[in-house]
Amino acid sequence: QVQLVESGGGLVQAGGSLRLSCAASGRTFSRYGMGWFRQAQGKEREFVAAITESGGGTYYADSVKGRFTISRDNAKNTVYLQMNSLKPEDTAVYYCAQSRSTWMPTILDDYNYWGQGTQVSVSS
Repeated sequence: QVQLVESGGGLVQAGGSLRLSCAASGRTFSRYGMGWFRQAQGKEREFVAAITESGGGTYYADSVKGRFTISRDNAKNTVYLQMNSLKPEDTAVYYCAQSRSTWMPTILDDYNYWGQGTQVSVSS
């Protein structure tokens, strides 16, 4: 069974930075694409960023492009989300997820394992 454990969330002022981490266990991490999603209170879960199994390809939602960076360390079975220039509208629970394939999909149904989430709150 795959386990994904996020960490690094917290409260930050607008313009600040946070780095989220997601540690994976249970199957060969380097064979699967990984993604980050977020869900604000009262809203649907939405795609944030994704990365291919090797880390050679990345993709971002327009709302975070240029501010967030996804990366991975396959030796540590960990995926990261560096978040800079944070805005109040970035406030949400952030989830990491493991893709069903090597690719970096943007659709929730293309991910079959999810972490428990970590809260990110950005004050104005």
